[in-house]
Amino acid sequence: MYAVFQEWLNLLVRWVHVIAAIMWIGDSFLFMWLDSHLTAPSRPREGDVTGELWMTHSGGFYEVVKRKSLAKGELPATLHWFKWESYTTWISGFLLLVIVFHLNGASLLIDPSVYPLTHVQALAISLGLLPLAVGVYELLWKTPLAKNNRAFAAVGLVLITGLAYALTRVFSGRGAFLQVGATLGTLMAANVFFRIIPAQRHMLAMTREGKPVDTSYGLRAKGRSIQNHYLTLPVLFTMLSNHFPSTYGSSQSWLVLALLFILGAGLKYAMNFRAKTPPLVWAGAALALLGVMVLTRPPPDPALEQFAGKPPVTFEQVATVMQTRCTSCHAARPSSPMFPAPPQGVILDTPDAIRSNADRVFVRAVATKTMPLANITGMTEEERTLVGAWFAQGGQVPEGAKMPEFAAPSPPAPPAPEATTASTVNLADVPESSRTLFANVCSTCHGPKGAGDGAISAALNPKPRNFGDKDWQRSVTDEALRKVILEGGAAVGKSPVMPPNPTLAEDAKTLDGLVKLIRAFGA
Repeated sequence: MYAVFQEWLNLLVRWVHVIAAIMWIGDSFLFMWLDSHLTAPSRPREGDVTGELWMTHSGGFYEVVKRKSLAKGELPATLHWFKWESYTTWISGFLLLVIVFHLNGASLLIDPSVYPLTHVQALAISLGLLPLAVGVYELLWKTPLAKNNRAFAAVGLVLITGLAYALTRVFSGRGAFLQVGATLGTLMAANVFFRIIPAQRHMLAMTREGKPVDTSYGLRAKGRSIQNHYLTLPVLFTMLSNHFPSTYGSSQSWLVLALLFILGAGLKYAMNFRAKTPPLVWAGAALALLGVMVLTRPPPDPALEQFAGKPPVTFEQVATVMQTRCTSCHAARPSSPMFPAPPQGVILDTPDAIRSNADRVFVRAVATKTMPLANITGMTEEERTLVGAWFAQGGQVPEGAKMPEFAAPSPPAPPAPEATTASTVNLADVPESSRTLFANVCSTCHGPKGAGDGAISAALNPKPRNFGDKDWQRSVTDEALRKVILEGGAAVGKSPVMPPNPTLAEDAKTLDGLVKLIRAFGA
């Protein structure tokens, strides 16, 4: 029930966020276009007029006149402000960041293979970065950079690139991209709330008092507005980036993001000035796009290069990997409580479905390694190589092929005395292969010390087993532990989210070592 509630909350907040962002970005586009197309007044006009513009739309004609300031007698009865689009976009975006990336144990932010953050550490970095970025940005405005837009843009690009580099070293790729977008979106909203709107209010107050208006407030507000304007397309990409794993899954994703920012700003300049756009801007945008294409290209020939010489891989081997690592989410009826329906409609629980989605599986699970999501099911490098080799060898699915069948659910084994107990386990007897498997796979849910507090544990229902529970340790046998490790939670009447690991049936040393390690957590 919680998963359904969270999905609807996600949908409603995302809907509001997109609508508000469209309005905010649309206003920015319109006013920047107006400013770049104003002409000198065609006839004498009263007041501090800087330009005029005529437009036709929806069967009518619009006359726009821009004044740098107003005299007291020129104040209109109604003055339209453009601020709530910004505020609503930021508020809904912040809520969306919390719902999607902060809840569920911050599972979409954390990737243990990148850096083993705890839930609290991930939240502290994500939330703490927002006011920190605003503070740094305000300091930059107190430097000589405030008088040179190009120099400010160059320094800003360096800082954004540095931020992207740092975040891709602690967060998952998609989490890092979204965090960069959230940080820059916060700067944009702060510009409106703390600088642009107060400057306009100050100028109006002087007008109402009949005092000479200090137009420097308007100039500074315009500078903030221009910077917001050129951030719109780059920030818009970060909002959509989770749909493009080839970008955040690149080995140099921070550089991909920096190039996309250059591309977005270049396109925005061209949209504003069109034929007046300098060749350098076109060249910069084109080179940035080319750089992104090069950095995100797939391996040139996986069959001859990366997977050359690999032993033949059967469909049965690949189907086992799909069944154990993918189908908890990508099934007609996912067993994962995070997804009431298969993400993006991709189903991998039948041979035909695997055949039709082979390209996508290769890109996501092998080339970019962006799936499984946050490696929730602990897909190993050996399994990725297996899938890659199968794909490179033609991705054949024989006629009549079937998915592997694991043991049907059965009641848990009754409690019985067991020779191995927590008090008799010597950690020195646990082989390195078992320790590595637990750290890379099991700890994602069960935590590094087996306390059931792994990076994605908050997203799971029921919660992962706490191996430190002494009552549970006394109630379960070693044989029952081996069974659930090999055959998965469903095989013993437990949560099907616990995936099977049938390959350990041929590695008794690692399997027994895992049992000993689990026992040691109960000491």
